[in-house]
Amino acid sequence: MKKRPQRTAVLNHYPAWKYVVLVTTIIILLFSALPSWFGENAAVILTTDATPPSAVALKHDLERQGISVSRIDQSNGKTTVVLGQSEQQNAAKQVLTKNTETDDSVTLAMVPAAPQWLLDMGFKPIKLGLDLRGGVQFLLDVDMQQVFKSHASQAAESIRDHARAERIRGVRAQLTKDNGVTIIAPSSHDEAALRQFINQQYPQWDVTGSGENTLSMHLKASEMQTLTNLTVHQNLQTMRSRIQELGITEAAVQRQGEHRIRIELPGVQDPAAAKNVIGATASLAFYEVVSDHKPGSIVINDQDGRPVHVNRRPVLTGDHIVDARGSMGDMGMPEVNITLDSAGGHMMSDFSGKHIGKPMATAFSEYTRNAEGQTEQSTSIISIATIQAQLGNRFRITGVGSLTDAQDLALLLRAGSLTAPVTIVEERTIGPSLGAENIQNGFAALALGMGLTLLFMAAWYRKLGWVANAALVANMVMLLGLIALLPGAVLTLPGIAGLVLTVGMAVDTNVLIFERIKEKLREGRSLAQSIDLGFSSAFSTILDSNITTLISAATLYAIGNGPIQGFALTLGLGLLTSMFTGIFASRAIINLVWGRDARRGVKI
Repeated sequence: MKKRPQRTAVLNHYPAWKYVVLVTTIIILLFSALPSWFGENAAVILTTDATPPSAVALKHDLERQGISVSRIDQSNGKTTVVLGQSEQQNAAKQVLTKNTETDDSVTLAMVPAAPQWLLDMGFKPIKLGLDLRGGVQFLLDVDMQQVFKSHASQAAESIRDHARAERIRGVRAQLTKDNGVTIIAPSSHDEAALRQFINQQYPQWDVTGSGENTLSMHLKASEMQTLTNLTVHQNLQTMRSRIQELGITEAAVQRQGEHRIRIELPGVQDPAAAKNVIGATASLAFYEVVSDHKPGSIVINDQDGRPVHVNRRPVLTGDHIVDARGSMGDMGMPEVNITLDSAGGHMMSDFSGKHIGKPMATAFSEYTRNAEGQTEQSTSIISIATIQAQLGNRFRITGVGSLTDAQDLALLLRAGSLTAPVTIVEERTIGPSLGAENIQNGFAALALGMGLTLLFMAAWYRKLGWVANAALVANMVMLLGLIALLPGAVLTLPGIAGLVLTVGMAVDTNVLIFERIKEKLREGRSLAQSIDLGFSSAFSTILDSNITTLISAATLYAIGNGPIQGFALTLGLGLLTSMFTGIFASRAIINLVWGRDARRGVKI
C-alpha cells in the first residue's frame, strides 16, 4: 500500500475568512467612530400634532431675540432648530414655548453634526458625560423615615379599626419616636387577641411585650431593607418621568449608596427649573369635609390659615392620578384638569355618588427640609367644592393660584408623586466652556501620549514598530467606534484617561510579541519560525495579564458610579480591542510581509 503524503503545516498562514473578518470589523467601527469626529450641535425640538409652524417665521423670531440659528429641519410634525451657540438653548426654548403656548412639546437636545448619509446608516456620535459637555448634577437624599412613619401610622389605624370592629374598648395605638407602634390593651385577654391579629396581618413586624397589657411593634430589619429598595427604585422611575416632562434628553438618573439618587443633566446650564421640579415632593389628596365634633376627624388649615375639619382617611390620593393639565377655565380662573386610573375613577364615582350636595376638600402636600436637616411636611387645603353630580375619572380642581402654578402642579402630578420625600444635598454646575476645556486638554494628552508612543515604537523596533503603530491606530479607531456603538456608553474625563492608558497597554501587547520574536532569532531560527513561535509563546502571557486587568475593570464598573464607571468602561473595552489588534491585526500584517521569510539572523 502506498503511504499518503503527510501535509506539512504552513507557517504564518491566515485563511481568507480571517482577513475578511478583520477588514470588515475595522471598517464598521471606523464608520461608527466618524460621527464623533464631526461632534454635535445644540438644538431645540418642537413636536406638534397640528400643522408645524413656518421655519422662516421661527428663524425670524429667534434671530430677533439675538439667538443664532444654523438651520431648521422639519419632518413628520417635528421641527428641529439647530443653534449656532449651545449656551442659547434655554433662551431658544423660552421663545418657542411662548409661540406655542405650551411647554409639553419643546425639548432640549444635541443633534449630530455628521453628514446625513452617515447618520442614515445608523451611526451616532459618542455620548459625552457631564464633565465634558457641561451641565448640572444633583445628589438627592431619600428620607426613608417618612416611609417608615407612614407604615407605622397605617398599622396603628388598622389596629384601631380592628378593635372597634371587635368591640374592644379602651385600646390605644400610638406611634413612637423610632417609627414603631405601642399598643395598650385593657386586659391580658384583649392583648392576646390583638397579638394574634398583628401576627396574622403584619408578619413583617416584630411584636414584643413591653409591660402590663402593652405590646410594641417594630419593622423587621429585612422589611426595612426591602422598603428602602422599593422606595428608591420607585423614586428613580418618578425622577426619570419628571426629567422627561422637563424636556431634557440624555439625562442620567442612578442610585448611589443605600438611599441616595444622583442625577446628571448634560447641556443644562440653568438649573433653576430642573431644581424646582426634581427636588419637589408634591401630591394631592381628596377628603370628605366633616363637622368639627365628628370622631376620627383631623384639622388641615387652608391657604389663609383657617381650619378645615376633614375625615382622617382621604377619599383618594395622588397615586391614582394618571394625567393632569393646567389651563384657564371657562370663568377665566386657572384650573388643573385631572384624569384618574380605573381604580381611582371607581373610588371617586362611588364617593361622589353618595355625597351629592356635600363638600369635598382638595389637600396639597409637600415636603421641605429645615435648618436642622429634618424633613417637614406641610399640607394645606387648596380648594373646597360642593359635589354637584357624580364624578368619574375626569374632573377639575380650582384655587391653585396663577396659571404658572397650575401648570407646575400639573407637571408634578403628571410625572408622578414620589413615594418618599427627597431633598437636594449637593448641586454642581459645570459650564460649557469648562467642558470644552476638559475635552481639549484630555484629547491633547491623548495625542501627546500616542505621538510619543508611535515615535518610540518606530525608532526601537523599526519595521516591526511600524506594524505596531498601524495596529495602535486601528485600536484607537475601533475603541472609539465601539464606545459610540454600545447603547448607554458615555465618555467622561476619566474615560479619556482610560483611552490614554489603553495606548500603553495596546503597545505592551506588541512589545511582548516582538521581544519573543527577537529571542527566537537570536537562537538561530528563521524569521518565519521566530514569528510563529514568538506569537505562540507570548499569547498565554498576554491573555493572563489582560484577563486580570479585565477583572479589575469589571469590578470598578460594578461598584463604581459616574466617572469611575467611565474609566472602567474605556479600560475594559480598550483591553478587548488591544488584544484584537495586537494579536490578530498585527499577525495578519506580519504574515503577509514576512510570514514565509526563511532567512536567519535578520534584523527587522
